[in-house]
Amino acid sequence: MTTFMKYLFQTNDNFSYWVPRVILGCVMLPHGAQKLFGWFGGFGFTNTMTYFTQTTGLPWIIAFLIIMGESLGSLGLILGFFTRLSALGLICIMVGAIITVHIPNGFFMNWFGKQAGEGFEYHLLVIGMSIPLLISGGGKYSVDVLIHKNFL
Repeated sequence: MTTFMKYLFQTNDNFSYWVPRVILGCVMLPHGAQKLFGWFGGFGFTNTMTYFTQTTGLPWIIAFLIIMGESLGSLGLILGFFTRLSALGLICIMVGAIITVHIPNGFFMNWFGKQAGEGFEYHLLVIGMSIPLLISGGGKYSVDVLIHKNFL
């Protein structure tokens, strides 16, 4: 195996990474399911792709990666499989969302409906939870730790 693969799956057996990994995955999973399947009041894959490519002008590959990053990436976090890759994907998605959509709306979420749109505080929380997972991996009870211990 290459050094990159060893790094990708390397993690410690620390329980403290389990909590943010699973919670972040569970919070992001419905967002991904909205985009991929149309669940929870979402628009589904085709309509989300159309919105991202035609309305916001994103290249199709970026739109596709956003949908897959939120849906499959959240499952990856819950299972602790490709934790670093999933965390990096969410960081990129959230930074992109902040820059392209949410900065003009300020920091705060639109709790009282008085802003033009949502702020970026939620996105910062996702980034803040993803960074330790990117650095340290999935920790205890992750598929990554099993792969690293048994195959690398």
